[in-house]
Amino acid sequence: MKDLDFAGDKAFAKDFLSNFADAFGEAKYIKIFQEVANRKNRAIQIELEDLFNYKDVDEDFLRRVTENTRRYIGIFADAIDELMPEPTEAFLDDDHDILMTQRSEEGTENVDGADPRQKMPPEIKRFYEVYIRASSKERPFTIREVKASYIGQLVRISGIVTRCSDVKPLMQVAVYTCEDCGFEIYQEVTARVFMPLFECPSTRCQTNRTKGNIILQLRASKFLKFQEAKIQELAEHVPKGHIPRTMTVHLRGELTRKVAPGDVVELSGIFLPIPYTGFRAMRAGLVADTYLEAMSVTHFKKKYEEYELRRDEEEQIARLAEDGDIYNKLARSLAPEIFGHEDVKKALLLLLVGAPHRKLKDGMKIRGDLHICLMGDPGVAKSQLLKHIINVAPRGVYTTGRGSSGVGLTAAVQKDPVTNEMVLEGGALVLADMGICAIDEFDKMEDSDRTAIHEVMEQQTVSIAKAGITTSLNARTAVLAAANPAWGRYDLRRTPAENINLPPALLSRFDLLWLILDRADMDSDLEMARHVVYVHKNKESPALGFTPLEPSILRAYISAARRISPCVPKELEEYIASAYSGIRQEEAKSSSPHSYTTVRTLLSILRISAALARLRFSETVAQSDVDEALRLMQMSKFSLYSDDRQKSGLDAISDIYSILRDEAARSNRMDLSYAHALNWISRKGYSEAQLKECLEEYAALNVWQIHPNTFDIRFIDA
Repeated sequence: MKDLDFAGDKAFAKDFLSNFADAFGEAKYIKIFQEVANRKNRAIQIELEDLFNYKDVDEDFLRRVTENTRRYIGIFADAIDELMPEPTEAFLDDDHDILMTQRSEEGTENVDGADPRQKMPPEIKRFYEVYIRASSKERPFTIREVKASYIGQLVRISGIVTRCSDVKPLMQVAVYTCEDCGFEIYQEVTARVFMPLFECPSTRCQTNRTKGNIILQLRASKFLKFQEAKIQELAEHVPKGHIPRTMTVHLRGELTRKVAPGDVVELSGIFLPIPYTGFRAMRAGLVADTYLEAMSVTHFKKKYEEYELRRDEEEQIARLAEDGDIYNKLARSLAPEIFGHEDVKKALLLLLVGAPHRKLKDGMKIRGDLHICLMGDPGVAKSQLLKHIINVAPRGVYTTGRGSSGVGLTAAVQKDPVTNEMVLEGGALVLADMGICAIDEFDKMEDSDRTAIHEVMEQQTVSIAKAGITTSLNARTAVLAAANPAWGRYDLRRTPAENINLPPALLSRFDLLWLILDRADMDSDLEMARHVVYVHKNKESPALGFTPLEPSILRAYISAARRISPCVPKELEEYIASAYSGIRQEEAKSSSPHSYTTVRTLLSILRISAALARLRFSETVAQSDVDEALRLMQMSKFSLYSDDRQKSGLDAISDIYSILRDEAARSNRMDLSYAHALNWISRKGYSEAQLKECLEEYAALNVWQIHPNTFDIRFIDA
């Protein structure tokens, strides 16, 4: 192996940094250095891909950078020190600048011998940090694949963050002053622990044979922000029967506060060993621990607030927003492989969009998140829908009822292994803050565990009083639950309340309780079977008549929609109030009501209407939004209405006539528009074909007249 020429490598690094041009032909790194000099930026990220694309680079240099990254960060930093331009804009001096000015003035006094401790280390002069970012072309490693051969190398790892420590200051250079000779002594700190100096090592103190008393100057020392995180393997990377592996990640400087527990991230960094210290070293012997010193952090899914739309995405969203049928298209793009369930998918789309949170002047909050419970027979694709929604949502946590305890959903008190203090570890609902928490097998949860969800669903906080910790954590999450009826399948001989088997206190918190019954029907069963066979054979859904939108486009559209905060206009207030009172009256008359209507139902109507207005990018809620919200509420019990009709002995045509007649009498009008008629009958579970049949039949009997073009209805009062 030939000798390494670090001076030559530094010269090459200098040449690369000053001459590398980006796609527009501008000197990329010189521009970054100018921003750093003007104190606009603190981090300098050197891309390995730029090195790879540089005209004069040789393979050996690239290999040395990836295999000995820690050393080459120092070489690049030295090159940057020489290339750093003068600031072009004025900025306020901070403590660091004032100290540096003072040191450079006093620098001439300290030259009484070549004492290495008195030389100012380059780290203390730097007001920036250097990171080398790994190439993103290859597949990232899983934690399992990073072995001993990668020690000291630059690696890229994907995983989920499970815990983060607080950001603490980490000493980089310790500065002492001697009381006898007055000199400043510098001590570089490279490890997590260091031995402070007790005697002055300067030549003057040694010549005078005085043990100079030195004092650590915290104000003059240099500290870095430091955060420790734990990253765990993703579930899809864990081999069968194994436990997911974890790795410690050290984040420094500008990379701190970039990750939070629950984030799925891709990290590039240097894989390094760290020996045990203190008592642990005595027990561990020669064993060392490993960690990843992070160089860059990339999030797989951005939060809605952090979404920055690219130009092409903005154009695509603008085109989609102008499309009149966007509501249906977005809904059908959710899990296109699952047959039917159009209205369920619409409800799930509204769950993703949500309504704006309302905060009143006195501090009271009204939640904007929608909660949905899918209750249905086995084999109606409830769990598949849940999994798909978690994939689409930027932040989603999936749990099952049996596998979750009360503390697993809310928060647990644990002992921190580093500080030995009691700390709170957030559960599934806290991790899903500002996201979606999907709970499968909701009916199989213990009652004591299910009560933990009550507070989260309405107040959106988790209150805790355990082990001396009394606090309230945010859990602004939308709950999507899936459950089976009480006896596994829905029993039509029993009342809906007996079948649903969830306490009314919990049921009233769900905006929509969707009952999906598996009925034997020759035509729909044939269609569904064909669809399932097609998906099984071709691994994709049959043609929908349009190209389903990708999850990334869905996320971008929803993030744009969530920025809008629609309000209800004055003219709609009375309409919503009468609709709500109508539902209450209907329920009061019924011997076995299908739903449990409270004031929360009224808030649900407002929330669903606001979510629909957001989808249209509208600042105000329209009557069509309220009608659609009411329709969804009625359709959620659609499977049950057909049974009621069969029991009552009314045929569909007579029932439609009685619905339209009642509505006309209620509004005291002789004319009915076709759109309104269709809206009313679809809420009761009838189709447009049945409405047209009814119109023709009763027009022949001269009960009403039909407009030939618009199909509007005018009653002929006898």
